Amino acid sequence: MDVLIPTSKQGPTDDSLQATRDQLYPMQAWYCIGLFIFIIAVFQWIPFFHSKFARSRPTSNQSDPEQAVVPYRRVFPWCRIPVGLINAYRVIAFRWTLEIGKWYTLNMVEIFVTMAYISFLFVWAFINTTNLEGHILDPTYWCNRSGALAASQFPLITALGTKNNIVSCTVGIRKFSPLNYVHRMMSRVVFILLWFHASSQVVQNAPFQPYLEKSWLRCGITAIVALTILCVISLRPIRARAYELFFYVHFVMVLTFLVCAYFHTQYDGLTYWIYPCFVIWGSDRLIRALGLVVFNHSYFGFRSGSTMDATAELLSDDFVRLRFHRPSHFRWTPGQTAYLIMPSVSRLPFEAHPFTIASFNSNLFDVLEEQKPRVEKYTRIAEHALGGSAPFWKELVFFINVRKGFTARLKEAASKGDKVKVFIDGPYGPSHNLGSYDTSVLIAGGSGVSYTLPFLLDIIEGVRNGKSSCSRVVFVWSIRNADHIHWIDETLIRALQLVPPSLSISIHIHVTGSPATAESLSHCSIDDAKPVCEHLPSETVVLQDGKPIVKSKDSLFAIESVKLQSGRPNLPAMLRGEVEMATGRMSVSVCGSQGIARSVRRALQFPVFSPLSNDGPSVTLHIESFGYA
Repeated sequence: MDVLIPTSKQGPTDDSLQATRDQLYPMQAWYCIGLFIFIIAVFQWIPFFHSKFARSRPTSNQSDPEQAVVPYRRVFPWCRIPVGLINAYRVIAFRWTLEIGKWYTLNMVEIFVTMAYISFLFVWAFINTTNLEGHILDPTYWCNRSGALAASQFPLITALGTKNNIVSCTVGIRKFSPLNYVHRMMSRVVFILLWFHASSQVVQNAPFQPYLEKSWLRCGITAIVALTILCVISLRPIRARAYELFFYVHFVMVLTFLVCAYFHTQYDGLTYWIYPCFVIWGSDRLIRALGLVVFNHSYFGFRSGSTMDATAELLSDDFVRLRFHRPSHFRWTPGQTAYLIMPSVSRLPFEAHPFTIASFNSNLFDVLEEQKPRVEKYTRIAEHALGGSAPFWKELVFFINVRKGFTARLKEAASKGDKVKVFIDGPYGPSHNLGSYDTSVLIAGGSGVSYTLPFLLDIIEGVRNGKSSCSRVVFVWSIRNADHIHWIDETLIRALQLVPPSLSISIHIHVTGSPATAESLSHCSIDDAKPVCEHLPSETVVLQDGKPIVKSKDSLFAIESVKLQSGRPNLPAMLRGEVEMATGRMSVSVCGSQGIARSVRRALQFPVFSPLSNDGPSVTLHIESFGYA
């Protein structure tokens, strides 16, 4: 770690050793972090390309009766050992968790990265701190070094906090939540390191009052106070309950910290660690501003056309649905989010809030138009058949959970029936290619259906177009009120009408709150499309209040593959059953509360060795963070 230092005839001094190491060790730390990022990128991109170019093998011999009855001698599947090891890694790394109260759930990867980063940074700060007289941990050695090491981390911390950053592109992790976790974790570790730096300065230079006249020192004190406030306000309980307060304080404190840190580091000539932060932040804002102009050009008068005025619909006291026409050049994939800016609702003109896009960027009806451009009647029938579900296929739709602040003001606008001007920024985040999986399980709680519904529609369209080899989809939705079913019931009906025979779909809707009533479950008849499953008779289902509910043959629940149940879903039993039946590759995608995510993780801790059997599936778990947590 150390290097030979050119010295005078009298030999090295404590000051020369300390100054050289203060310059050298932050650079060495960056080399190690760069190597770590490279290794992560390699491990991320290999599975990505494998999933893109993988071709599914036949999952069963049941389609060929002759092969199905041929007995064979069971041998140990040596060729499936790598798949078993990968599954074991997934279970240990991402499904074994440390739960801290109801707010924090850390998987083993997050724990490992956190402990490794803490150990790494503090070893670099306190190693080789024995002075020439033999006194160990001499403050003159680690005092300024700890500050320099902390300053060297700010460019990476800033990059991890932006939406358009080179780290995400390099490591292939487009999902915001893991990068944001590392962003917060690094900030807090650096915060502790800076307090070591500040406290040692106070001890070494006591009495400290005469130094307060120096501007660089006052800037340093202001910077560390701003970072302290920022670390406190970013704690999850505070951030989740007062997100808008966190949003404003975060912006002000980060700006204060970086400006003061720049002037403070001028004293030691370390500003080259600070000004890149402004470049990174400015570049991200510039890219986002250009995206706003491109996707919202009608507001800026660059081209005539209808503006993207949104319709805000009050679905219930707790939920608002926002929908508007998508720009012709705006493309997204299932699971992605967009930042919405509503000047008439927000406190600040360009205050942006992230929401998952609940609609699907479908090409199905565009293909119909291209195939038969002259048969206008055919096209009109195809579009008309969408009925009330049309926004989920042809528009941008968002389900917004009403809380305080911004969402409460949006609810007020929706209750008045006002149109809302919307600027859209995005899309952001990853989109998992579920078309390469043989089985997909989609689990959502409440507004988490914004995440799973587009995947369901995408799989159906992919199988129809021959682009997906998926053979089974299980769609689980847990809601508190039965009235919430009407958010997407007609969309599910239309989607199930499009399902090809090769795809099996099972839909489970669980009402966990107030019992359903006949009025809430009855659905109006569909006049603009043919009735669904006319051969099915009317049936009844008994919910927790004991009242029988008649299921009309034109309703969602007249479809045999749709099940309505009262109470929370038994996710462990459900997932075990699907794993036992599945073969090939299996995906489980979850968007819900911490309780749902924890239950799924525990349920999927068991199939470590299932790929070692000839028919056992390789299970991949995708969890989307819920709310502001």
